Amino acid sequence: MKDVFAMWKNTKMVVLVALSAGLYAALLIPFKGFVLIPGITEIRPASALPVVMGLLFGPAGAWGSAIGNLIGDFFGSLGIGSLFGFVGNFMFAYVPYKLWTNLGLVSKNDNEPDLKSGRKIGAYVVVSILGSAACALPIAFGLELLGMVPFAALGSIITINNSVPSVFLGIPIMLILYPRIKKWDLLWTDIMDEEDIPVAGKLSKIGGSVMTVSIIVGLVGGFLAAIGVGQALLYSGFGAGGDVGSAGVLAIAGIGTAGLIISSFIQSMPKAESEG
Repeated sequence: MKDVFAMWKNTKMVVLVALSAGLYAALLIPFKGFVLIPGITEIRPASALPVVMGLLFGPAGAWGSAIGNLIGDFFGSLGIGSLFGFVGNFMFAYVPYKLWTNLGLVSKNDNEPDLKSGRKIGAYVVVSILGSAACALPIAFGLELLGMVPFAALGSIITINNSVPSVFLGIPIMLILYPRIKKWDLLWTDIMDEEDIPVAGKLSKIGGSVMTVSIIVGLVGGFLAAIGVGQALLYSGFGAGGDVGSAGVLAIAGIGTAGLIISSFIQSMPKAESEG
């Protein structure tokens, strides 16, 4: 996670944080009236942006996604859950740009996110879904922990609500923006100092694998545990009853969330490690 903190010393990256946060908030706020779960979430076409911002702007996109979501919460859904929303939306943009290089989805000799090949489009779909799930996991875990909303209902709604715009709107947005951002030298890898950019070494790839497993086990395992105590997926989860705050659900989702965070640090490796 060195890049996440080192970026703050770069003026251009800070400007990209502000730009990303402002754009995300501006697209979130008009849809605050289209509520899916009162006080928690709503229809979010703006969810097309975090994956794009992460791949283009790296850590600036992740911070922008987190801050933009928090700004949006001031217009209808601000509460204790906003803390988990900050983490979740950070991961929404952070996970895609990490896994793009560290999961082996694209060639290390051609890893720019220009979506000019079927392999890159496929990789974009994969990281979009994993980013969406990585957003859902800590939020659903946090509100299950607080006893506010059933894990199965909230986790499944957020995952779908994020994945659909990320894939179907995000791809055309990426195809339009990438060549322009590249031309203007605004890709995060072109802006940040070389020593602050983590490289895809052996341990970083292990971190990418751990991150992926943590997301899947935490979310899917949490769903299975939640269904086992009477919860249900999507909107049926609000009428199904079930035990909210179940120790089993919290244990599995908590381990997945912890693995997601720990794996983020594993993927920040010095240049020497990649050459070893």
